[in-house]
Amino acid sequence: MGLNMIGPKPDRILPFFEKIIHTIDPVIASILDKAIDGKEISVEEGVELFEAKGIEMSTLILAADELRRQKVGDIVTYVINRNINFTNICIKRCGFCAFSKDYRDEEGYFLTIKEIVDRAKEAWNMGATEVCIQAGLPPRMNGNLYIDICKAIKKELPEIHIHAFSPEEIVYGASRLGTSIDEYLKMLKEAGIGSLPGTSAEILDDEIRSIISPGRIKTRDWIRVIKTAHKIGIPTTSTIMYGHIESSLHKAKHLSIIRDIQKETHGITEFVPLSFVHSEAPMYKKGLVKGIREGATGAEVIKMHAVSRIMLNNINNIQVSWVKEGTKFAQFCLNAGANDLGGTLIDESISRAAGANYGQFLHPKDFRRLIRDLGRIPAQRSTTYDILKIFKDESSDDILDKFQFDKSNLTSISINKL
Repeated sequence: MGLNMIGPKPDRILPFFEKIIHTIDPVIASILDKAIDGKEISVEEGVELFEAKGIEMSTLILAADELRRQKVGDIVTYVINRNINFTNICIKRCGFCAFSKDYRDEEGYFLTIKEIVDRAKEAWNMGATEVCIQAGLPPRMNGNLYIDICKAIKKELPEIHIHAFSPEEIVYGASRLGTSIDEYLKMLKEAGIGSLPGTSAEILDDEIRSIISPGRIKTRDWIRVIKTAHKIGIPTTSTIMYGHIESSLHKAKHLSIIRDIQKETHGITEFVPLSFVHSEAPMYKKGLVKGIREGATGAEVIKMHAVSRIMLNNINNIQVSWVKEGTKFAQFCLNAGANDLGGTLIDESISRAAGANYGQFLHPKDFRRLIRDLGRIPAQRSTTYDILKIFKDESSDDILDKFQFDKSNLTSISINKL
């Protein structure tokens, strides 16, 4: 039987879609119409979208995808980078973190600056344009450490982009050096830092933060670091960690805070939803937090990316984390408002420590395959979203395409106690 015999007749198609339109909740329909017209969605309207189910959820996804198309077109980007988590020793015990260790723990490690630079060199030789550096907060840390790391990398690799140190680390470094946030960021900029990761945001609500990460910086501190960085010309990313004890209202308020920062500073390059990885997280594994969930559901992940695209109408790039979601689900989220797949990573320790099944390495050719499979156009970008190369066909001369990844090819971690 031919396909034309089993598909709907042309004169039946329009009534079919008209019927669907008439079944959509008018509240959801009006919010999505407002978004498509380029108008700002309120926190309350964001909550409505987060609660969408059935046909309303499907329509939400379509609207987010249309806004993505209007904003950035059909190009989907990725960056070739390497994560360097230089120590897992940390003075804090966040409920979601299975990466950190006490300084007395035999599994604790601390890379020397030379070892950090060696990893950066390996990444550069493999075609990376960025090193992403984040770690634990070691006790009695020299406040100049982050500055010295940047200087050492830039001395050897002046062209590589250093994307490093979350607001939590910035506050800690400044306090250890006994200087202000403003001065500390200026010193880092002079040392060669290119941008800050907007991690350590979790949920920007102090009531939630006090439960899942007591002792973490307050919401106002995170905002202050991000705004100060933008003020002195250091761009940042922005994130949310969801799927634990937060509500739809918490998520919508979080997005509103990010949007307001961008209105004021225009310094945010991307927004990255990060779903909670539960299996090894202490607050789940040890039952430390009442009502803790097993991470976000698939529907929550999809809606998080779609609502982010709709509410964050002043941020061009919505990244989906293949580390958190896996490549197949990340690919689907590219149809729900996302336009970026993040980085190759080469090494990643934090998500894997929490129990994530992904995160070691994803080859650039695999990024391109996932993107082309959707009929979209793959492109390699810089950290700050300059397009470095558009791949209109399958021919490629990338260095990393020829690199056969093997863990034994990379410098091993040596244990250096504080």
